[in-house]
Amino acid sequence: MAIVRGCNLPEDLLYDVENNIWYRDNGDGTVTLGMTMVAAAMAGQLVAFTPKKAGRAVQATKSCATIESGKWVGPAKVAFDAEIVEANEALATNPKLANSDPYGTGWLVKLRPADWTAAKGGLTPGATVAPVYEAKMTADGFAGCA
Repeated sequence: MAIVRGCNLPEDLLYDVENNIWYRDNGDGTVTLGMTMVAAAMAGQLVAFTPKKAGRAVQATKSCATIESGKWVGPAKVAFDAEIVEANEALATNPKLANSDPYGTGWLVKLRPADWTAAKGGLTPGATVAPVYEAKMTADGFAGCA
């Protein structure tokens, strides 16, 4: 696992670094999307998670959910065209799961990408994400997760 400024970035995931989103290929034509530990640390304790409904199509760069913390409200953006297959109901009930377990129980939605092969090309593999995140944290003035 890559660790940048105290933030864990699992190497088995793909990342949309610009939007602080991770993706996990589920091996069944679906992909799980979640917030990175970086996003959770920057936002602070989440207080609300409002996902779009299953069956809804989402265009690239558009929101699949709204996330709210004490200091931030904003969209969780999908990097590619997809259909929402499932939303994390446990997260809707307990938004703090995204802070305590961003890569496990704190996932946001499951998607069926329109073209996963093409979508993967626009994401950063976990094995090479550390220097990209280091540069983003410097540019954003973010000290880290510790």
